[in-house]
Amino acid sequence: MSRERLIATPSQTVGPFFHFGLVHRGARGTMAGPGARGERIKLHVRVTDGDGVPVPDAIIELWQADADGRYVRPADPSKPELTGEVADFTGYGRMPTSTDGTCVFETIRPGPVGDSSGRVQAPHIDVCFLARGLLRQIYTRIYFAGDSRLDDDVVLASVPPDRRATLLAMPIADAVGEWSFPIRLQGADETVFFDL
Repeated sequence: MSRERLIATPSQTVGPFFHFGLVHRGARGTMAGPGARGERIKLHVRVTDGDGVPVPDAIIELWQADADGRYVRPADPSKPELTGEVADFTGYGRMPTSTDGTCVFETIRPGPVGDSSGRVQAPHIDVCFLARGLLRQIYTRIYFAGDSRLDDDVVLASVPPDRRATLLAMPIADAVGEWSFPIRLQGADETVFFDL
């Protein structure tokens, strides 16, 4: 009697994701508490596949700087303990998408961030995306439409001009401080993803 060795195929290596084991709905949707300084915003993220069908079981992680362009690094022993308004801002969020492919983060609009070469990047939010069918996470950025610093951002400048709009959050009409950011996984208007 011979024994066959079974090898997992790529479609079997990831997912499905079970929300109860990954995040608690709402637990990481609030990135800025009431004491955080800066312009308060709600960011509506909606994920669709190549056919425009909502992706109901994705996980969205956001990382961002505060209103002054500084990242929170609580594990850094050289930094003082976070207190007051700084403690009310985590700079990190993680949410699952709902049945309509959406999740909403409450945060503040980030400030411009300096890079290692001394240049200043336009205010942005970094996105890590996980979903069924992906063998590893993918990354993108959220910029804010109408920001005067977009033309000077070195990362955005590396994206072909006709694709830059896929990285822009748009203000939601008649909803003060609310922004919409669609993530399209394939097809027309596919979101630009970065190879990190």
